[in-house]
Amino acid sequence: MNVRDILNAGPVIPVVTVDDAARGPGLARALLAGGIRVIEVTMRTPAALDAVRAIRAQVPDCIVGVGTLLDRRQIGPAVEAGAVFAVSPGFDPDLVAPVAAAGLAYLPGIQTVSEAMAARRSGLDTLKFFPAKAAGGTYALDQIRPVLPDIAFCPTGGIGAEDAPAYLKLANVLCVGGSFPAPTDAINAGDWGRIEDLARQAAALKG
Repeated sequence: MNVRDILNAGPVIPVVTVDDAARGPGLARALLAGGIRVIEVTMRTPAALDAVRAIRAQVPDCIVGVGTLLDRRQIGPAVEAGAVFAVSPGFDPDLVAPVAAAGLAYLPGIQTVSEAMAARRSGLDTLKFFPAKAAGGTYALDQIRPVLPDIAFCPTGGIGAEDAPAYLKLANVLCVGGSFPAPTDAINAGDWGRIEDLARQAAALKG
């Protein structure tokens, strides 16, 4: 599955932080029940990879990837855990080849046109725009589109349900990323009903 297939699976990719791996499958089931198949588990906690492993084993219909990929040492463990894709907050050209060799779809982040051009030279045409709101939001993405018309984006960072539709209206945006379908407090409380409701609202968002 390539990165555009993953981003086209729905309008929102939940970006989640999991402190207890045992909650991973419940989270994934709640998101699926609400209509969201793709989930990015950030590698910011010791439980992250175990959560990915548990989701892959128990909720196979979920497309699960890892976020906050910062260096080569994280690639092997992510693959071993069963991640399908990887997301980085920024663009490091030294990560492109090893991530591809590992069989992961890759979504690195950029904030400027120069970074987007560098990523394009590395053969990438699908990028994360991060942090979206701080980097100029919808205005910036609309200005980028005419000069880099072949690049598609998943903006992430400061986006909520209320402003996601404005991003989704843009021709160069495939989906948005954010924590709003699965807030950390709801995950920690195991409040799967709330997450299912939020996921259903997120899955229905349109540009």
